[in-house]
This record gives sequence, C-alpha cells and structure tokens, in this order.
Amino acid sequence: MGLIPDGTVDLVVTSPPYPMIEMWDEPLAEVDPKIASALSAGDGPAAFELMHRQLDGVWAESYRVLRQGGFLCINVGDATRKVKDIFRLYSNHARIVSHCESLGFQSLPLILWRKQTNAPNKFMGSGMLPSGAYATLEHEYVLVLRKGGKRDFSEADAVRRRESAFFWEERNVWFSDMWDLKGTRQVLAPNEARSRSAAYPLELVHRLINMYSMQGDLVLDPFLGTGTTAAACVLNARNSVGFELLEGFAPLIRETMATMGRVANGAVAERLRAHLSFVEDYHNRTGKTLGHTSRAYGFPVMTRQEVELQLPGLESLQESLQESGGLQFTAAHSPAGLDSASKNTPVKVEPRDDDSHQLTMSFDL
Repeated sequence: MGLIPDGTVDLVVTSPPYPMIEMWDEPLAEVDPKIASALSAGDGPAAFELMHRQLDGVWAESYRVLRQGGFLCINVGDATRKVKDIFRLYSNHARIVSHCESLGFQSLPLILWRKQTNAPNKFMGSGMLPSGAYATLEHEYVLVLRKGGKRDFSEADAVRRRESAFFWEERNVWFSDMWDLKGTRQVLAPNEARSRSAAYPLELVHRLINMYSMQGDLVLDPFLGTGTTAAACVLNARNSVGFELLEGFAPLIRETMATMGRVANGAVAERLRAHLSFVEDYHNRTGKTLGHTSRAYGFPVMTRQEVELQLPGLESLQESLQESGGLQFTAAHSPAGLDSASKNTPVKVEPRDDDSHQLTMSFDL
C-alpha cells in the first residue's frame, strides 16, 4: 500500500483471510512455505502464528496511512480445527487485537456479528454425550480500533459531519454490540478467482462507513475481494481505495459496482421511507411529534444532531482504467430529495420491537 501517503485515510474497513480456516491454507502457504510445513508436522499453533505474521504487515500499513483519530474496523472469525489429533479453537480476533495494540491502536468496544443460519444442528462433537461436545461458532467479530485520540474537525469538516449524520433510530440499531445479519452469497462459479467469495454483507460495511466516517472521507479496504466496501462507499458518498491480488476478481468487482449503480438511489429512498415510518409509528404510539425538524426534508427528527442531515443521491457512476492497470470508478452525487422516497426499490426495512427500524439491503452483490 505504498501508493498511499501517510495519514491520508479516514477509515479502514476490511475482512482478511481467516488463519486456520482451510480455504486460506494454500494462499497463505504460497507466501510462506513454513506454514505448509507446520501443518504437515501437526504443529497447529506454529501454523497459526505464521499465518498471522502475513497479516501483521497489513495492520502496520493501516496504522501508517490512517490519520490521527481514524478507525480500523476488521471483520474476522475465530477458527476451530483438528490438526493431527488435537482439536482446538484458534482465536483470530484476540491475536489481531494484541498485535494492533502493539502498533499503537486503541481498542474500542467490538461488535459481535451473529450470522443468521438455518442449520438444524446447534452442536458439534459427540452430540448428547458429555465431555466431548463443543459449542458451534455462530458469530464473527467486528473489531473497532482507533489511531490516537478523537479526531479533530475543522469548521468545514464540522459542516460535513452534520450533513453526514444518521437517524436516531438507525443509531439505536447500529451502535448495539450484537448485529443479526444474513451472510452474503459465498459460492462462486468454477472459473472464477476461487470457489468462495468470503465477502461480508453490504449492510455490515454500510453501517461501519456511516458510523466511523463522513461524506467525502477516504475509506480503504486492503482485501477488496468482490468490491463490497467500494460499493458501499458509492452508496454513501465516500471516496475509496482497495487492493486485490487476484486479477480474477476484476469481473466480480465490475458486477458489484454495476449493481450498486442500479440500486443505490433505491437504498437511499428506503432510508427516508424507514424514517417516515418511524415518525408515524412514534406519533401513533405516543400522540407526540418528534421535537426537531430536518432542514433538508421538512420532516420531524428526534434530535438536534439530525437537523442538517442530508442523504446523498447517486447521479452517475463511470468506470475507467488507470495507467497502472487498476480499475477506477468515478461517482457523482447530489443531495437526495424526499420525492425519491415514493419510488419502488428492491430494498426492505424490518421494524423492531425497540421502536427502531433496521435497513436490510436485500439485493445480492
């Protein structure tokens, strides 16, 4: 990532290869053959450590390119695996946190992503017999780390910050430490870059980008994959840069961005409709009206911090090829109008018992 100058990135959002998950054995061992030797020798802990050393450099580069007050958000799952005769848990999230803190990152409260599953079996191991069963891993982690203390905002930044606000009811869902989200499509065609995409859902990165960056900020994904992070940046009017070593992912990235170009304004419209639904539900339940009014939209909002909120609408999205051979996408945005909330869209909103509404981006990137 030497192309990126020091201290110029506002947010890093990524999901790396998960050490000790078998699909990543070969790619990691290609970089360091000692990994394959350790696995062959039955030394799981040594293989685990060698795999993480391949990731350590990415976290060091993330620290370098982040500005003071910038955030690093890492989606990672732990691994359970039997190497030779030893079955154990390999705690990927703990190893990453430990190394990132040694670099100077400050740990903030993490998020548990509970991956919705229809699996009928909630146990593994010896079934109903004691002393041989173990709990099934049904969650992953979203680690949240910050470089230094709180970010300083200039006067111009303060304006962008207010315009980048999110709705009170969204905040109630997003800043919970437990997220219930469906995973995304994993199986790829046989002729694609690999058999599984290992992609996280758009909703996950959509939340993180809104929570930890502002419109116009620069977001980095060191493991770009199918391009979900870049697509979420287009949706939310952020600049982005990503790195992907497998050229076979280029068609998938193009497909992801083309899909976002078609559905972005529908997703923005759904956020507006979800808020209008919340306003109506609140009034019907309490007989009261929210205490503040949005300047851009004229509808009620819960707090003063939402008054200058302005959601971005996508005007155009163009692809071009850089001299280096990399893909480049240029998006043009303008403030989304309230009239867009009346249009049909493939995105849905699910009401919750806690008086908030959860945006579920149901299209498959």
